[in-house]
Amino acid sequence: MIHALEVMAAGIRQTVMITVTAFLLGAVAGLPLALLRRSAWAVSRVCATVVVEVLRGVPPIAWLFIVYYAIGSGSVALSTFQAAVLGLGLIAAAHLCEAYRAGLDSVPGGQWQAVAALGLPPRAAYTRVILPQALVVVVPPMATFAIALLKESAVASVIGATDVAFFAVQQTQQDLNGLGNFAVAGAIYLALSVPLAAVARGVDGALTRRMGLVR
Repeated sequence: MIHALEVMAAGIRQTVMITVTAFLLGAVAGLPLALLRRSAWAVSRVCATVVVEVLRGVPPIAWLFIVYYAIGSGSVALSTFQAAVLGLGLIAAAHLCEAYRAGLDSVPGGQWQAVAALGLPPRAAYTRVILPQALVVVVPPMATFAIALLKESAVASVIGATDVAFFAVQQTQQDLNGLGNFAVAGAIYLALSVPLAAVARGVDGALTRRMGLVR
């Protein structure tokens, strides 16, 4: 067990890097998607909806194969890390888009009317009025998805990303102790997930208290 832990610990950095980078990519790309889904233009709403549903409907492993073997084998060469980040980042964008949309929809209509009455520019309206209120609703599902993404990142091992799951498979091929090796891998993923959940609860509580004081 100790040897297996030492072997798989080598993949922790890659697992964390894939998760964090894919999440950040999804967080950035998901916001414009959410705005397009709330657009007054029907064409924009339909296009954004199709993109979101396709990204969410195709299994993560299929996206990794598409990105790595189809896109990455062409004129644009992608490493296993880059392919994993891009594939999981696209999926994250679709899921976080829905979290953003739910947060924006939760802002009372009176707030939107007040922003319009004050004549605030769109950027100021969102950063000073809308987004702070939406964050209270957005943070919990974002945190839940971040934990799920950490676990889903294990599929990156199928394209050769040297994460925890990759080393678990390699070790099992050597000693044939699949139960023990994957129990250790599961414990590592759990150890990574628990602090993330604790931080998410802390941030959610802080935002809720702050918005409660504002109200």
